[in-house]
Amino acid sequence: MKRLWKYIRHLFRTYPRRAWGAILLLLLAYAFCLPRPLFDAPTSMVLEDQDGNLLGARIAADGQWRFPAPDSLPPSFVQALLEFEDRRFYSHLGVDLRSIGRAIVQNVRNRRVVSGGSTLSMQLMRMARGNRSRNIWQKLIEIIQATRLELSYSKEEILRLYATHAPFGGNVVGLEAASWRYFAKRPALLSWSEAATLAVLPNSPGLIHPGRKRAALQAKRDRLLDRLLAAGTIDQVTCDLAKAEALPAKPLPLPRLASHLLDRADREYVRTEQIQQSRVQTTLDRGLQQQLLTTLRRHQRILRANGVHNVAALVVDVENGAVQAYVGNILEAGLEHGAEVDVITAPRSTGSILKPLLYALMVQEGEIFGESQVPDIPMLLSGYKPENYHERYDGLVSGRQALVRSLNVPFVHLLQQYGLEKFHYQLKKFGFQHITFSADHYGLPLILGGAEASLWDLTSCYASMARILKNTYDHQGEYAITDFRPAHYLHQREIASSPNLRKEPPFLGAGPIWLTFEAMQDLERPNGEGEWERFSSSKRVAWKTGTSFGFRDAWAIGVTPRYAIGVWAGNADGEGRPGLVGVHAAAPALFDIINSLPAGAASDLQWFEKPYDDLQEMAVCAESGYLPLADCPRDTVWASLNGGKVAACPYHKIIHLDQTSTWQVNSSCVSPEDMLHVPWLVLPPLEAHYYRTKHPGFEPLPPYRADCETTDEEDAMQLIYPKHPTRIYVPVDLNGELSRTVFAVAHRNPGSTIHWHIDEQFMGSTETFHSMELNPSVGPHVLTLVDERGNRLKQRFEIVGKD
Repeated sequence: MKRLWKYIRHLFRTYPRRAWGAILLLLLAYAFCLPRPLFDAPTSMVLEDQDGNLLGARIAADGQWRFPAPDSLPPSFVQALLEFEDRRFYSHLGVDLRSIGRAIVQNVRNRRVVSGGSTLSMQLMRMARGNRSRNIWQKLIEIIQATRLELSYSKEEILRLYATHAPFGGNVVGLEAASWRYFAKRPALLSWSEAATLAVLPNSPGLIHPGRKRAALQAKRDRLLDRLLAAGTIDQVTCDLAKAEALPAKPLPLPRLASHLLDRADREYVRTEQIQQSRVQTTLDRGLQQQLLTTLRRHQRILRANGVHNVAALVVDVENGAVQAYVGNILEAGLEHGAEVDVITAPRSTGSILKPLLYALMVQEGEIFGESQVPDIPMLLSGYKPENYHERYDGLVSGRQALVRSLNVPFVHLLQQYGLEKFHYQLKKFGFQHITFSADHYGLPLILGGAEASLWDLTSCYASMARILKNTYDHQGEYAITDFRPAHYLHQREIASSPNLRKEPPFLGAGPIWLTFEAMQDLERPNGEGEWERFSSSKRVAWKTGTSFGFRDAWAIGVTPRYAIGVWAGNADGEGRPGLVGVHAAAPALFDIINSLPAGAASDLQWFEKPYDDLQEMAVCAESGYLPLADCPRDTVWASLNGGKVAACPYHKIIHLDQTSTWQVNSSCVSPEDMLHVPWLVLPPLEAHYYRTKHPGFEPLPPYRADCETTDEEDAMQLIYPKHPTRIYVPVDLNGELSRTVFAVAHRNPGSTIHWHIDEQFMGSTETFHSMELNPSVGPHVLTLVDERGNRLKQRFEIVGKD
């Protein structure tokens, strides 16, 4: 030693610059001796619920289960680890000379390496350098780097780094991955036995494998528990109970509770580096997610008997828009049936699920009241022939009943009235991102499923409507534009707490939403839910189903003051199946989900408060549901503030009767003072034809008295088929002749006699039921109808033979 100091003094005296340069180089080498970065191994993509519970994970790119660094470590593991590996961890600066000295003595006595004397800091540096071979030179490097590590990182950071990168057997790296793989729980829930087991594993990771020295692993764990007892960390009872716990039998599969959301979060946030690590904490509730999975698996087993293999559902918290449960598909369906497809984000035909939006918009803008009567008759528009599901017609039906019964034809009439372009614009404004073509591209079928939307957009829209309605009193009748927004699944997403309020609703007002939800409550619930009003424990739900053309998509959306729930059922490849309709395939799952949601407080059984400031009571015509004329029978309904813009009753007219109220009369046969002037519900012939089948009390117009002079009655007759000038395709029978074609007509007075002519040739007469089977030849023809009062109706058509 004296010689070394003598040489150093000589060096400084003889070559001072070189000496100081060497020292500077050594200092620089020491300052930059740590690897940069300390660890660059890839980590697993991890998805967590709102409480940090694991929902799913994807293995790291190098084939290891290595979770991102945790924010904290459980105290039991830290105490067990320090007792086993480094008792003086908090008192040394990276190197424990006492431990090194003791290790040297033990190794010399045993004539082999039985102890390394490494601190946790030294072990961490060895892991950071790739676990190089053990020799004196490598040990010296570890010592130097360990002291440098202590200058750059806190003790807690060093412990977290160690717990993140320590080997725990096989391809399991890090405490968190080991905790889930061996004990199926997060580290914070580890027992003392489990914490001790994981504390000794990095020292001998091969012991964890079944059949490989399991007794040695248990012995090491028990010795550590005894040391914890001796140190006063645990008591005797805890020690005995911990020793009695069995070791993990084998690695367990990680949870797969939200596989599709795992892929989505990885695609939207991790790969785009919007989140700086591969750990994504979501707003999901793990218990609710497991419950939703169980419910959908049960329904999928039922549906697959009909060849329907895929089901998806989304549960959104109305108040904050946070996703509570997310099942994009059922993995048990198998890859051959598209189980990997996340249906929640996939565009699918909407069916009737958009009808409540059109209804709410028309109520808000004063186009209709809920009781306004809408035509429900066969129609043909430029080759498009919408039909009701059961192919029956009411003639007239209220807008509310059209929504409750999901009638197609009335809603096509409503869309015509509202305006296709305007509705198309509103849907894009509501956030339906898959409606990318022009309004003309979709046409009137837009309201019946002619466009595509995702379950995500639909559920977000209905959740936003519920949020607007729920917040109306908190905002003193004003509206926050942020209330209408997409759902979100990131736990830390910030929503404006003090939104800018405005008087006019930017989307839909609380009043029209409340009226729409009130109508949606009246839909008949499936299965045993039909008498739900009788039970005080029943949850009130505004809900709607939808079925796409060809029975490819079945939808059900439900809204309560607390949740919005969307369900889809079908086949991911678009294959249609008979009977795949919303009310049978999706609605039962919807109500099972609703009934399984946590009840919370008694307020969950309550309904939305009525937004009186955005509603008004108005008088309407009791029979037509429009603003009443002077002689209309009246009723009172709740309407939007624009209710005064609704049209006046188009159906009630004043007719003139004789004193017996039997005949219509006019001034040619009766003086005005002898007439009875009576308000009468006068419907167009075609509407009247179907209306009377549903309303036995409906009275057609009385005929004119024989001595009264009359001109042709306007629109006395109306064709049911053929509706407009058209080409009629008639199949050829096996005998080579054209099949017969049924012609049908409606008369305002069904008791009238109608005489039928084709090309001026008399074909016969009908009374009451005005239909006739005819067999015109191929080519153009003219149908002429003449009633007993001389009213005429002509219709041109063409017969086209079809083999």
